[in-house]
Amino acid sequence: MRGTDETSGSLFSYVDLEERIPPRHPLRKIRQVVNDALVSLDVEFEALYTDFGRPSIPPERLIRASLLQILFSVRSERQLMEQMDYNLMFRWFVGLGIDDPVWVPTVFTKNRDRLLTTEMSRKVMAAILAHREVAPLLSGEHFSVDGTLVKAWASMKSFQPKVDATPPDDEGPGDPPAPDTPPETEPSNSPARTDPMPGNSHRHRNAEVDFKGEKRSNATHVSTTDPDARLYKKSPGTGAMLCFIGHALMENRSGMVVQGDLTQADGHAERKAALDMIHRHSPGSTRRLTLGADKGYDASGFVSDLRQACVTPHVAQKARYSAIDGRTTRHESYALSQKHRKRIEEPFGWAKTVGGMAQTMYRGIDRVRSRFILTMAANNLARLPRLLGA
Repeated sequence: MRGTDETSGSLFSYVDLEERIPPRHPLRKIRQVVNDALVSLDVEFEALYTDFGRPSIPPERLIRASLLQILFSVRSERQLMEQMDYNLMFRWFVGLGIDDPVWVPTVFTKNRDRLLTTEMSRKVMAAILAHREVAPLLSGEHFSVDGTLVKAWASMKSFQPKVDATPPDDEGPGDPPAPDTPPETEPSNSPARTDPMPGNSHRHRNAEVDFKGEKRSNATHVSTTDPDARLYKKSPGTGAMLCFIGHALMENRSGMVVQGDLTQADGHAERKAALDMIHRHSPGSTRRLTLGADKGYDASGFVSDLRQACVTPHVAQKARYSAIDGRTTRHESYALSQKHRKRIEEPFGWAKTVGGMAQTMYRGIDRVRSRFILTMAANNLARLPRLLGA
């Protein structure tokens, strides 16, 4: 028998949000790990807020909402607030009741900028990795490192010549007007003509620019949209773009990212960031560690710094003038590191296709860095349900 298409007139629901989420939904395990990690950061949150004033967005809910935005590829905070208003699963994950109002997007953005600094993003990642169910999955001795370009939120048209602090004064008070200055005319009594079609005015157009033959470099030019972005390319067959370099340190057992960083783009950034991340993750380690990397890290200075830090450099050899010799390549562990290091491309691919890091929506290296680290933490969370068999 055919059912009737009638509009339900019920105003109230007596079903809890917890019961509406399927028992085997992957977000259940992710939410459990995130909640336990945030409980361990309660002291850190307490130190950031005062005992008086207007209550802010709870930091736990703000971090859950930011992770949800990355996991579900929500492109903006405004769209995130819109979906949280009607998506019961989003409300359940963040911790909002079915009748709780969502936040104003600008209020959410300002609270996020105050809370999710680079240091706090690193603490969130460390708390997730220190979870009692996650820590046994990690290797403490074998790691891989790599970097990827993160396109800046700035166009090539914004890459303009740098302006000197004291520009030369070519025209004095008594100098004649420049040749291209239109001559002055007598004032007219007729009203000024207004264009009824603003779109026809050239002032409203995005001006066309021809860069052919113009030499531009980071020494002479800077982006007016994001001054922290740099013109850079990693391979000779591609075009340069305004970007940052995101870095990740991965442990080789489960392929989890244990450290993340983001720096300005230059030829030495990847090697310097690799040293910083390995020292930050294992400060003063007495155990012999291994670090796998591609040929871009095959530099004598970088290899010697790793050996002084008690780290075996399992770096891919260059065809000529390699700093890696038979003392390293003869061991079977070197071949294993070269096999496992390629898995570090998976977090980068996930971050760009799902996490929104193909082109960042943020400006300024501090904001982009904190977002990149949180995206690496979200990538770890996305893999946990399968790794834990949930």
